[in-house]
Amino acid sequence: MIQFQLETDKALFESAIQFGQKQVKKLIEKSPDFCPMYTQKGKWKHEGAAWTHWCDGFLPGILWLFRRYEADREGKDVDYWKVQAIRYSKPLEVRKNDRDVHDLGFIFLSTYYRWYQVDRNPEHEAVLIEAGKTLALRFREKGQYLRSFVSEDSLFIDIMMNVGIIFYAARATGDKHLREVAVRHALTTRRMLVRGDGSTAHEGLFDTTTGEFVRQATHQGYRADSCWSRGLAWALYGFGTCYEYSRDPHFLETAESCADYYITHSPADGVAPWDFNAPTESRKLLDTSAAAIAASGLLRLSRLLQDPVKGHFYWNTGLRILRSLCEKHLADKEKGWEGILKGGVYHLDKKLGVNESVIWGDHFFIEALEHALRHL
Repeated sequence: MIQFQLETDKALFESAIQFGQKQVKKLIEKSPDFCPMYTQKGKWKHEGAAWTHWCDGFLPGILWLFRRYEADREGKDVDYWKVQAIRYSKPLEVRKNDRDVHDLGFIFLSTYYRWYQVDRNPEHEAVLIEAGKTLALRFREKGQYLRSFVSEDSLFIDIMMNVGIIFYAARATGDKHLREVAVRHALTTRRMLVRGDGSTAHEGLFDTTTGEFVRQATHQGYRADSCWSRGLAWALYGFGTCYEYSRDPHFLETAESCADYYITHSPADGVAPWDFNAPTESRKLLDTSAAAIAASGLLRLSRLLQDPVKGHFYWNTGLRILRSLCEKHLADKEKGWEGILKGGVYHLDKKLGVNESVIWGDHFFIEALEHALRHL
């Protein structure tokens, strides 16, 4: 029975990742050098504000994942995906000095980190290190946090997905100050944005004069004291990464707490509502991107636990979420749909990318699929 499930999952995941390859190949041939954010009625939106261009690393990140997938199975398209991945990654190098964003981890861990894993070129690692140093400049001593792109007094839960690049730069250079910045930011986020039940707030606001924490807030969740599911998934994944680098058990404990909240408050198939505390009718709106991030985070987290029973549980839960996404939310039966996963949510209040494909959802979905297939 177990062997049958493994073979079924492998076939399902292979089919999904190959569908993703077809979709991405169409995109880069139809719209070369375009990096999308979200679809409108299934078509990638080409105009309009991109704010901080925080999504620019996700498409090239997918291309690097396809290269690794093909290399592992000794596929014929390894070189094709590598060439495309390099083509889409190179233009991002200038962003290593971008001091206006808190998203340098999204941009460079998806791209230059994977590039460096392939060729071990010190020039590519130097880009990663510089990006980590740049992100660390956002640290505020009063309050002990990396400020968000919104304002000086703002801390976002999203930054937990980016602080890993500071940890990386610290490890690569032996810079104790960089490591201290990363640890302090994670401890502040843990204290101020992660609640006792494992739920998370989207944003924390500080008094910039004293560094005193003022209140929790949100930009994309239902309200300040609710649990926006994508933010929770960022925390689940991000605190696991912090533990990988620091080996501080507090971070592993927090990742587990966030994971447990996600699992116990999601439907049986593991695909969460956009906000766990939204009114009943609104809670019918799912966010497949939160589910994809959570699935990838759970698969990674399962390897970090000393308790094999809980590790096995997280691994199987990650696979269950992937199974649900493949069976219920893949865009393979939607004629003309340009993304990979349907049912993502970008910004509900602003009516942007609601019940659509979102590029970070596609990225973490492919990441989880590729990870699972390497270990099945």
